[in-house]
Amino acid sequence: MEGETLIRDAVRAGCVVESQFIAPGATAVTGATGEVYDLAEGVIERVASTTNPQPVIAVVEKPRRKHSEISRENDAWVVVADRISDPGNLGTILRSAEAAGASAVFLTPGSVEAYSPKVVRASAGAIFNIPTFESIELETVRSLGFKVLGTSSHPDQNPLDYREADLSGRVAIVLGNEAHGLATSQNFDGWLTIDHSGRGESLNVAMAATLLCFELKRQRDN
Repeated sequence: MEGETLIRDAVRAGCVVESQFIAPGATAVTGATGEVYDLAEGVIERVASTTNPQPVIAVVEKPRRKHSEISRENDAWVVVADRISDPGNLGTILRSAEAAGASAVFLTPGSVEAYSPKVVRASAGAIFNIPTFESIELETVRSLGFKVLGTSSHPDQNPLDYREADLSGRVAIVLGNEAHGLATSQNFDGWLTIDHSGRGESLNVAMAATLLCFELKRQRDN
């Protein structure tokens, strides 16, 4: 990962920093474990994954998450990203889920890698503050006691407007792939939709996730 802010977030969350690579004139993040390597002029620009890299880069061990970290409370809720392919979208989903108080984010098989550098950057460090699980099937989510609700912009499933639906209890909100959405053959306990005007067929999945996450928060705050 790149940048002092993200590295500090990882350290604060208890992640193991294996090594830091420092451009000339920069300093390593204090409190981190691992070796520190001072790079020569121009080297960091060649090894970083961004065009204009931060002067500090770190290699951080991926957190090892357990299902026991998920809240057992009756009103806990989670987000499921089903085959989400864009790193920016997943990062935003993680950021919104964490900000709204979700207990976890699950990624189904075929989704973008949760801890890829682009996702970590797009999450603005939120990925270190919310349990995130990869390659999880919907039935596993249901086995944890969650009611599984799909999201759709099509009327075929007779979805409920998300503002009118009762989202109390242990709820999992499932968001589908950017191009194909959710497969109607999957086993859902109900469907939600976000009413919108205009000629666009659907909202961007990350924007839809943000609206849904904060509706879940609103219903629990009232």
